[in-house]
Amino acid sequence: MGGNTRTGVSRREFVRRSGAGAAAMVGAGALSASVAQAQGSAAAIPSKWTLEADVVVIGSGAAGMPAAIRARDAGASVIVVDTNYDVGGHAMICGGNVPLGGGTSAQKKFNIEDSPDILFRDLTDWSVVEVNGIPDYRYNDRAVQRALADNEALNYEFLVENGVPFVDKSPDNFGGHAIGVSAKRENHCVWDKGQSLESPAGAGGTNLMRPLEASARKKGVRFLLNYHMDVIFRERPNAGRVLGIKASYTPTVLPGTSAPLKSFRSDGNIDMSAKTVTIRARKAVIIGTGGNTGNVNFRRMFDPRLTEEYPLAAGEFSPQDASGELAAMAIGATLWGTANQTMDRNGALRKRPIIGTPSNYVEWKKESPIFPKVGATGLTVRNWQDAIIVNQVGKRFYNEMQDGYPNGTTQGSQAFLNPYVQGDWRNASKIKYTPMNYVDAALAINEGSTAPDFSAGPQWAIFDAEAAKREKWNMNPSNVRSEYFFTAATLAELAPLLTKCPHQKVNMPAANLEATVKRYNELVDLGVDQDFGKPKPLYKIETGPFYAAWATFTVHDTYAGLRINMKCQVMDMQGQVIPGLYCGGESAAGSSQHGTGRSTTQGFIAGKEAAAERGR
Repeated sequence: MGGNTRTGVSRREFVRRSGAGAAAMVGAGALSASVAQAQGSAAAIPSKWTLEADVVVIGSGAAGMPAAIRARDAGASVIVVDTNYDVGGHAMICGGNVPLGGGTSAQKKFNIEDSPDILFRDLTDWSVVEVNGIPDYRYNDRAVQRALADNEALNYEFLVENGVPFVDKSPDNFGGHAIGVSAKRENHCVWDKGQSLESPAGAGGTNLMRPLEASARKKGVRFLLNYHMDVIFRERPNAGRVLGIKASYTPTVLPGTSAPLKSFRSDGNIDMSAKTVTIRARKAVIIGTGGNTGNVNFRRMFDPRLTEEYPLAAGEFSPQDASGELAAMAIGATLWGTANQTMDRNGALRKRPIIGTPSNYVEWKKESPIFPKVGATGLTVRNWQDAIIVNQVGKRFYNEMQDGYPNGTTQGSQAFLNPYVQGDWRNASKIKYTPMNYVDAALAINEGSTAPDFSAGPQWAIFDAEAAKREKWNMNPSNVRSEYFFTAATLAELAPLLTKCPHQKVNMPAANLEATVKRYNELVDLGVDQDFGKPKPLYKIETGPFYAAWATFTVHDTYAGLRINMKCQVMDMQGQVIPGLYCGGESAAGSSQHGTGRSTTQGFIAGKEAAAERGR
């Protein structure tokens, strides 16, 4: 979509004027403060509401958009609230890989045998483990998986009916995470030229979310953008129905500027001078806020190592700040399924080949409307023979050729489990244990780890002028961020510059960096990496100028969240439903399945169920 189909302004102008969705990561104490704020506001039910709708959806991503459409199809009036300047959430910049099985029309077309029962057994198979030893499905909530199994095929047809273009080829398992081994279930959205203008690298998520957006608007769903949901109102703090929400205006401030951009409002006839709005939900509220991995203190409940220097993948577009979880917890909801997030699940933490920018999940295109918020494309490393990676004190800690965690889920399991037998005790023994533990090594305590958090600190790619030539890098200011990319004539001069980065909290000893590079150059002469097993190191680091580029791994998927039942209703600590409150996607718990398949399916479920509420 583009032009003035929605607002009378071009998309480029729309982005220039829009407000921000990428809130800063929550600092110390903010987790408890947020809960306390919501608890204190829970009883203060508005005497007059700014807006009303049957169903209020929080978040316009892979869960929120299908929920809004499905509720509207069922006759409910719908308002979608999103903190961002645009719709789509994390799904907008995803690869457009949508795992859906259970007997879709695509599977049937290509003679792939699958059914809800087969899918359910796959998604709860205790015997399958990833190649790093973590079980894929053992800790899934069985009821949540049964609901997914029963609805994925229906959801596939729903997505197609609402305009999502899938490539006309046999489903496969490429790009899937924990989607089951028995059948091929991954569908791929069409990639086209228009996507390269919106997504960072032409990612397929554009052709997932833009058609859903167009369908939602055509059907009468209203959108309130640039507003962050802060509070969910309930009749009583821990009892009664959910009544609605309060949201606050969230402006965008671009890097290098101080004044917020003029806000963009798509629908609602809201007086933009109001800093807060309240929206009554006559039937239900649906949470689709995208998870918690952008909230440092929240994510550290599951992994205390994940301190503030580790960026959220694509957090500029989708902050994933746990706002849905916090607001729901404040009125009695409980967390669930924490084992899936506490363990080093494949895909949760990722090394990426993008350096020189904190937005190091993908190489951003300058044409992307998100680019002004990112500020730099980053540099793509095509061959890690051209650089080494050091920790905050200037020491190597692993073989740089390792590609983060191995893909030991669907693709890896299918390759190793030959033949695969559902639930067979021998399955785990067929997996070749491969502890490619780059992330664990990166998070390990080092000499620079100090109280109170003893953080491992960031990681830096170190290379020289000859490596830059081999990689053909253009290191101008639009490609690298000045506080995440440094250069000097000597290594001794380079090391102290790193404290200009806000996340480098300790001085990198120049002697350490010099010794590390000297040792690496010796290993190049030997032709063997005796320290970390990098295959035949090829190039010395010896020709100035020398460079240090941000190469810290990213935090990605959320695997723990609010407890839900088969209808996607949110539940409390007593296992009781909170009337009128639903949740789907990465804010919901009970699934090891990553991404758009489970998110769109849970939105599909929640939208119908929410519209069927009697309300008040």
